[in-house]
Amino acid sequence: MKQIISIDFYFQNLDRIPIIDVRSPGEYAKGHIPGAHSIDLFTDEERAVVGTAYKKESKERAIELGYGFVNPKLKNFISKSIEIAPGKEVVIHCWRGGMRSNAFADHLTENGFETVYVIEKGYKAFRNYVLQSFELPLNLKILGGYTGSGKTEILHFLKKKGQQVIDLEGMANHRGSAFGGIDLPPQPTTEQFENNLFSAVLNLNPNTPIWVEDESRSIGNVAIPDQFFSKMREVPVYFIVVPFQERTKHLVDSYANLNQDKLAEAIGRITKRLGYDKAKFALEALENKNYYKVVEIVLFYYDKYYLKGLLKREESAILEYEITSMNHEKTADFLINSIN
Repeated sequence: MKQIISIDFYFQNLDRIPIIDVRSPGEYAKGHIPGAHSIDLFTDEERAVVGTAYKKESKERAIELGYGFVNPKLKNFISKSIEIAPGKEVVIHCWRGGMRSNAFADHLTENGFETVYVIEKGYKAFRNYVLQSFELPLNLKILGGYTGSGKTEILHFLKKKGQQVIDLEGMANHRGSAFGGIDLPPQPTTEQFENNLFSAVLNLNPNTPIWVEDESRSIGNVAIPDQFFSKMREVPVYFIVVPFQERTKHLVDSYANLNQDKLAEAIGRITKRLGYDKAKFALEALENKNYYKVVEIVLFYYDKYYLKGLLKREESAILEYEITSMNHEKTADFLINSIN
């Protein structure tokens, strides 16, 4: 049996059922529903051929070409779908028109699948659902602090202690500075980052505290959604003040073992803001493996940059807490007590 459903119905009732995305690999790579399995009806090249025929010739010609591409793959579609959904109950979607998803769903129902749901208006409906979700209220608690304060580690301890946490930098595969992408996996697209953020929020209680690290609008090449970023700027920031030397040591421990050439490239990218002389001294210190000196020079820039962003907030919205040592678990306990 095939059933057409809305994206809202899917998330309200069926989000535990396997979902298959039948768009092309390129469409899937740009952005997809988190957890969706890709079984492409057409390769990117085949989709281009069919699309061109649809625009320049006719719908009938496009369908004829489509069948020619798909027919040799039909058995493989069934075997792949059974691997994904051995219970033979599955959700299908394509881009928005429904032609690919409905054809795929019909093929499954004709070959033993008991229940096949097709998402009306497909991935486009999902994207609208995602963007609308960021407008809903959230009880955000923003963790701030100068670079090297150990905010990410504190977030991890908050999560271990049962607090709700969204790790934006972890989601973005980036530490949030010119050095942030070194030795990390490639970043997702901004579209996929938004999808993943939506998925993370969906599993949280919006009425109880959700800890998020203070960030600029961009994390590497990924942008935080406008509505979510606005929420981050509207609430107070719990700003931890950690001694400079403690932060320096933490950053040396975090970055000294990373790829040296990429560290040098990162210094090069901030030369203009750092100042030519300071950048030159930082590169010389890096070459001599004097990592403490490198960090001290670079921190001057990042502290100034972070303070500039912090001052855009109302003074009453900055809640400062002096932290004497880098005991992340102790700091997490302190923060939990501060909101109770």
